[in-house]
Amino acid sequence: MTAIPGLGSPHLASPDLLRSVFRRHAAGVAVITASGESGPVGFTATSLSSVSAEPPMLSFGIGTGASSWPVLSRATHVGVHILGEHQQSLAATFARSGADRFGAPTAWRDGPQGVPVLDDVLAWLVCRVVARVPAGDHRIVLAEVVLGDPEGAGRPLLYHQGRFTALRD
Repeated sequence: MTAIPGLGSPHLASPDLLRSVFRRHAAGVAVITASGESGPVGFTATSLSSVSAEPPMLSFGIGTGASSWPVLSRATHVGVHILGEHQQSLAATFARSGADRFGAPTAWRDGPQGVPVLDDVLAWLVCRVVARVPAGDHRIVLAEVVLGDPEGAGRPLLYHQGRFTALRD
């Protein structure tokens, strides 16, 4: 492709282009949890988004090849946890393939609807799954908020340029 005046050199659409652009997009970090027949599952998500205030709904994406997908594909309820800047190692644990995500030092408890609820997060929600929308190699999960707690202390954890980071004043 040729350069476009004032716009640099555009690249054709590709997975690498999308990844490169979104490395520049700072995103909040959440952990999504659910309970399965073999125990709890969870993963780190930066795709969390508010969808609707009435009724209160949110969405997040999950790859169909993710280890948590088989449980999430059937779960009726999920936990959504907003991580604080003090939880970089927790975010990394839930992002790492093959990690023992719910073993020590992860602190959690069984919450409402049997959803695993992580301790010491900035906020958490329990949500009822209402839809799973196909989107390429992912599914967009739409979930209605059932209850939660927004009272955790601290500042949010962010993901930017391929790493976890904190806000700067």
